[in-house]
Amino acid sequence: MTKTAPKGRKKPTGRYFDAAITVKTEDGEANPSKPKRRHQKSFTGDFLRMQSQDKNKALHKNKRPNVTEKPKKQKIPQEVLDKYSRGDAVDSSGVKTRHFKEKQKRKEIYLDYATEQAARTELLLQETPGKLEADEGEITAEYRQSEIAANVDLQSAAKHFSLKLDFGPYTMRYTKNGRHLLLGGRRGHVAAFDWITKKLHCEFNVMETVADVQWLHVPTMYAVAQKEWVYFYDKKGTELHCVKRLTRVNRMDFLPYHFLLAAGNSAGYASWLDVSIGELVGNFNTGLGDIRHMRHNPANGVLCIGGGKGVVSMWSPKVREPLAKLLCHPTAMTALTVDPKGEHLVTAGLDRLVKVWDLRQLNDKPLAIFNLRLPANEVEVSQRGMLALSQGTYLETYTDVLTSGGTGRRNKLPYLRQRCDAFVHGMRFCPYEDVLGISTANGFQSLLVPGCGEPNYDALEDNPLETSQQRREHEVHALLEKIPPELITLDPHEITGVDAPTLQEKVDAKRQLFHLKPPRINMNPRHKMKGRGGSAKAARNKQIVKDLKRKEFISEVRKAKKDIIASHAGDGDNAQQTSGEKFIKPKVVRSVLDRFKPKPQKKQKPTK
Repeated sequence: MTKTAPKGRKKPTGRYFDAAITVKTEDGEANPSKPKRRHQKSFTGDFLRMQSQDKNKALHKNKRPNVTEKPKKQKIPQEVLDKYSRGDAVDSSGVKTRHFKEKQKRKEIYLDYATEQAARTELLLQETPGKLEADEGEITAEYRQSEIAANVDLQSAAKHFSLKLDFGPYTMRYTKNGRHLLLGGRRGHVAAFDWITKKLHCEFNVMETVADVQWLHVPTMYAVAQKEWVYFYDKKGTELHCVKRLTRVNRMDFLPYHFLLAAGNSAGYASWLDVSIGELVGNFNTGLGDIRHMRHNPANGVLCIGGGKGVVSMWSPKVREPLAKLLCHPTAMTALTVDPKGEHLVTAGLDRLVKVWDLRQLNDKPLAIFNLRLPANEVEVSQRGMLALSQGTYLETYTDVLTSGGTGRRNKLPYLRQRCDAFVHGMRFCPYEDVLGISTANGFQSLLVPGCGEPNYDALEDNPLETSQQRREHEVHALLEKIPPELITLDPHEITGVDAPTLQEKVDAKRQLFHLKPPRINMNPRHKMKGRGGSAKAARNKQIVKDLKRKEFISEVRKAKKDIIASHAGDGDNAQQTSGEKFIKPKVVRSVLDRFKPKPQKKQKPTK
């Protein structure tokens, strides 16, 4: 470094190593360079090598992109953002302190970021839902299962199969992730297996009538409604438990987020069993008689039960009266189902009609009506909104619950048709697969219905390819996030509101103050030594305490009454002041004939 000369002195002369010497390069350009020492002047290798490194660095610097420029994000359509939105932002004007206002603002920023990230994940969803498209002069209803299986890939064609079984009629259930299948025959046959790989988990005969079967929260446990009681079995067919409080059960359903096994028996009793603690959280008589049609609403957990009078009643385990009733058919009901989103209720009756109802508004008019030749004995809705219904051995599927074939349009043909070999007793769409499972009197059939299943699944919610370790972790998380049965209501967002008393409740509370009775006083005097107090003295003290308490209660009631009267009087004065009118007593209209009216009697003074 060169030293700067202080004020008043001359600048020092420059030294030899401070002066830069220009060196010409091979290209003829002059670059400044420091002079070298004597023993380095004759050696040029190091100098040339350093020069080449500088050139390479310069080349690399030119090639390196500008890091400061951030890549532009693709704009997300507003429709996709609305799909993943969590609702409107909270109005922070009602928040009092600045700390909580800032906290609420940060929370809204986090929610907006989460919504944006969830909307951007749609770019990663590679699978798209498909559907059959017919050529000119053809309709999709003419295609048979053999033709569909011959024109799809081998993996999809393997999902079309049939099982001939001898202990029917059968009922069937898929697991929540759609990987495992459970079959139960009326004559005692029970089988559980992985229907994709065709690996059998267990198969046995309980040697008595089987009314229904149902998977529990994990694919290693399931419940079987036998002749008398409900039994729990594991994946290998070992009996785990016998629930004797659930007797003569006809239908079962499982609420996965509440860990509740709902059951309806032949005596009309609806029961809810918490499988995590093994206790009944609800068990009462619905008064509907034999329960044959029962489904739960996945959106709010309410149990929908169809009766013989065409009425669907909705029940909660903590309310002994139905939350709502809906008259669906003038005749007895034959089938009932709720779509996986919990928006629509589909019912079928002996009037040969299939009706679609809006569960969010519960209107008295259906959204769509399907006119059939015969009454439908089974109805089912897929994840993509396809409707399947069976009429004996004849099966039909429609592309949409609301638009295809509804509102009585007979010219609208179904999406697919299928003739089964026996009477259909059970029907379910497989989750995340384009498969419709049918249980008949002679066994089970797996039909291919392109476009019925959701192609993309959330692995944290339902993972068809989960390992045993992932299954255990998912079970623990589900138990920690279990929803209590008290929150099962028609409106699941009701808990987010404030329970403010209504005007009628306030009026009733004020009226009760005028009819209160003094509380009962239980006085237990302490035991004294002999001669210190007798029974007469104890009774007198007890009466004194009671009189004091009664006087205090009377004075409090009088004070409360005065406050109520004063508040009402104040409200009346305020109302008069706000209206700008003075209170004027009405003048008494006098007449000439008033002298003929009897005069009011004067109060006589009491004689001594």
